[in-house]
Amino acid sequence: MEISFAGRRALVTGAGKGIGRDTVKALKAGGADVVAVSRTLEDLESLARECPGVKTVCVDLGDWSATEAALSSVGDIDLLVNNAGVALLQPFLEITQEMFDRSFDVNVRAAIVVSQIVARRMIERGVSGAIVNVSSQASQSALQNHAVYCATKGALDMLTKVMALELGPKKIRVNCVNPTVVMTAMGRANWTDPQEVATMLNRIPLGRFAEVEDVVHSILFLLSDQSAMITGTCLPVDGGYLVG
Repeated sequence: MEISFAGRRALVTGAGKGIGRDTVKALKAGGADVVAVSRTLEDLESLARECPGVKTVCVDLGDWSATEAALSSVGDIDLLVNNAGVALLQPFLEITQEMFDRSFDVNVRAAIVVSQIVARRMIERGVSGAIVNVSSQASQSALQNHAVYCATKGALDMLTKVMALELGPKKIRVNCVNPTVVMTAMGRANWTDPQEVATMLNRIPLGRFAEVEDVVHSILFLLSDQSAMITGTCLPVDGGYLVG
């Protein structure tokens, strides 16, 4: 099955590294015109060199007003990937207001404001569109020291469903992907304890963590016309972790 995004324009948040960066490259390779959004200018500059033709926007998506200002002139978007996220881990009894606010600002609130901007323009144009939110298996399975992270991803799952319900009549599909641990820089940084790694792997029937391409392929499918009758889903990309 070959997926083409020729003639489509896509916006990807959290595009500087990992899943977001590889999603940008895959969309571009599939013929899309791509806008890459990140708060780290150096990452965007290296992405632009690696993937010529990609438009870049540097903004901290945790800042609502700055996000609205930065994205006000990006133009028409047909496909959106809300990938920006932070994983700030603390034991429950040590959670701070700063960590809580930052986590929800980036992992949930940013998806709302970016999707509002994009969806409003889709509706004005009268076109169909697709949005994919990058969630996590942590939305459905509790993990030590992940209380706030799990809460943000649970919120993102339900946000996805409500967006699908309200935007479906406007011809906009909304889904999310829920990966297990992914071997990005963030994944490697947060999963260094051999005992924790072994415990997690023992619950994954396929016996491995996800690679970035595993998640990217799922995102591309949900963005494409191949999934034209799919909306409001939370797609596990977890090697079977959640079946247990």
